[in-house]
Amino acid sequence: MSYRLICPLLFALDAERAHNLSIAALRMMPTPRAIRPDPMLCTRVAGIDFPNPVGLAAGYDKDGRVAHKMHGLGFGFAELGTLTPLAQPGNPQPRLFRLVEDRAVINRFGFNNGGQGAAADRIARYRRPKGEGPVIGINIGANKDATAAGRGIADYVTGVTCMAPLADYLTVNISSPNTPGLRALQGRAALDDLLGAVMAARGADPTPIFLKVAPDLDPADVEDIAAACIDHRVDALIVSNTTISRPALRSAHAAEAGGLSGAPLTDLSLARLRDFRRLLGTRMPLIGVGGIATPQQAYARIRAGASLVQLYSALVYEGPWLARRINAGLKALMTRDGVRTIAELVGSDG
Repeated sequence: MSYRLICPLLFALDAERAHNLSIAALRMMPTPRAIRPDPMLCTRVAGIDFPNPVGLAAGYDKDGRVAHKMHGLGFGFAELGTLTPLAQPGNPQPRLFRLVEDRAVINRFGFNNGGQGAAADRIARYRRPKGEGPVIGINIGANKDATAAGRGIADYVTGVTCMAPLADYLTVNISSPNTPGLRALQGRAALDDLLGAVMAARGADPTPIFLKVAPDLDPADVEDIAAACIDHRVDALIVSNTTISRPALRSAHAAEAGGLSGAPLTDLSLARLRDFRRLLGTRMPLIGVGGIATPQQAYARIRAGASLVQLYSALVYEGPWLARRINAGLKALMTRDGVRTIAELVGSDG
């Protein structure tokens, strides 16, 4: 059935209920066969082979229920979570809002999830050995109480210890605006402490560590984060999470608290990506996230320096087959420009 036909029915439901229904539908689907890598689109980042560069961002599959099926929708990889050591309910409902006129979303979930222990048991049942199944990243965070008490770093260490054996890569999420005090970990001293502890917890485990940052950074913040990533040998940087800024919006939900994602984030996230590319050059892979809904936008993000891209909010408005359409569009644009591989395209804007 065409997504345009069922979209009005979904939009008649509360946004969080519609989200949960989509998870339930995917859970009932059989696990699809692995994607055959496309020579033009496959790429290697942080030692991981990705069949294509379009991934599902964290936030959709919070508890690791369907990440292993997302390649059936065309995604080259899926990032589940954010998972915290202990289960927590998150913020009170309503906490997810569609801004239809702006093709945007505001959420203030607050890391609602069933905890890392329950997720680990679930993921272990379907997880194949690394390199043999779909590429799955696991996004880890700190419990609200731990962050408020200044014990957030210990929660990230727990996340690395618990989830690294199950992940192709781990993402350290310090950029959600919905957990009080979390973004303070982006400051240089706190970030040094955090990354030092995370890398020590990883030890000899080869699981790559990615860091996810906010778009709401001033130039000094960007410089500090870039330097810390180099010093601690972070494997990749994800740019960026949702924004607390509020550009001109038309929706009645524009004043809701939380992180804004979707179309209004496009320019801001692209600007932060360019900032980090300027500072890091080719020393560290970048992953572009935020406001990507078309092949042209994905192409621009890769040309600006992203080795991979992720999306989530655009699925609300474009439907579940968006990753396939973006991949097809990327190939067409690459053919037009005489580009043979994604690696050749990365950072080609200079």
